Amino acid sequence: MNDPQGGTTGRTRLPGLVHVIAAGIFLMGTTEFMLAGLLPEAAADLGVDIARAGSLITAFAAGMIIGPPVMALATLRLPQRATLVLALLVFAAGHVVAALSGSFAVVTTARVITALATGTFWAVGAVVATGAAGPGASARALAVMSGGLSLAVVAGVPLGTAAGRLTGWRGPFWLLAALALLAAAAVLRSTPAAARERAGDADRPAPVRAELSAVRPWRTWVVLGAIVLAQAGFLGAYSYISPLLTGRAGVPAAWVPVVLAGFGVGALAGTALGGRLGDRRPLATVAGAVALTAAELAVLALAPAHPVVVVVLVVLLGASGLGANPVLIAQVLRHAGQGSALASSMATAAFNLGTAAGSAVAGATLSSAWWLAGPAALGAVVTGSALLPIGLLATARAPRRRSGEVRTPAPVG
Repeated sequence: MNDPQGGTTGRTRLPGLVHVIAAGIFLMGTTEFMLAGLLPEAAADLGVDIARAGSLITAFAAGMIIGPPVMALATLRLPQRATLVLALLVFAAGHVVAALSGSFAVVTTARVITALATGTFWAVGAVVATGAAGPGASARALAVMSGGLSLAVVAGVPLGTAAGRLTGWRGPFWLLAALALLAAAAVLRSTPAAARERAGDADRPAPVRAELSAVRPWRTWVVLGAIVLAQAGFLGAYSYISPLLTGRAGVPAAWVPVVLAGFGVGALAGTALGGRLGDRRPLATVAGAVALTAAELAVLALAPAHPVVVVVLVVLLGASGLGANPVLIAQVLRHAGQGSALASSMATAAFNLGTAAGSAVAGATLSSAWWLAGPAALGAVVTGSALLPIGLLATARAPRRRSGEVRTPAPVG
């Protein structure tokens, strides 16, 4: 049943494929963030300084911004199951190459290719997962996928970093490659027949112009704008949360990983709750999460930096800051039309663009009068500005009906 916000109130049990895709996202989230904890070892082994080794993280981010839309169009001729499996195989191959090579340039290239595979898997996986879950559970399915990323932050990154300290930085790369092969086998077994071919016939690929037409509606671009703003403000501030914890709130450095794990736990809870609420009242869910995140960042910037208060706010930030993400992706798919891999890929790119831009701009505030509170202060303003496109969607939600015309509620993507 549809509600006035374009949501649904029905309950369905999520198919196993959604959880398989979430497992793949867990592996990809682990590799995206794990290297940050292994940069000294990787830099020494590859014969570069730590600053240059940091470009391995930048290379992955660049691949995640540019790659998803390009790969969505490049894989239109492939059935969705084949695309998911191929992405996992390329992901595994990229890790093998990185683990074997002693060349910094080769490892950097492997990271970019791995990012392309990650973006492809996320974009197509979102379409397959929402299609398998049905319109009554699309946001919930995307929340489970996002939960894979949150679990990577909570468990995958610390475990990968610890394994790298024991085996060398190449050890986790071998492990991730092996797990990606297992995930590919699971996708092969669990993907329904409907996702094995596009439009029911692999010999008739979806035309590029159809994908371009799917992302033409202005509402799609408004949601993408909200994603960039919300992500830039929130993750721009989060990028500099460690110096705020230690330099302003007085949290001991040894406790920072524990606080960040609490952030991940909050993210898990927030994505689960956001997914459940977002299927019924999507715009209200997004607006509430964005407003709460902006308020939390404002308190971090303005209030006295008491350690307990700051730690609690960081955990709450994980819940509110990431809670709206699956709902935003579902709204992109809804306005673009269910089944658009290009729309899904653009949502993925928007998240990464917001992250990269927000981190860059937030770093500049550290030299301002706000100092360590600068990223949080700027984040509150930028995140709060995401309420403008959300409000536009709420007030201009559907085309105006002509006299005597009966409108059929649109399905949720």
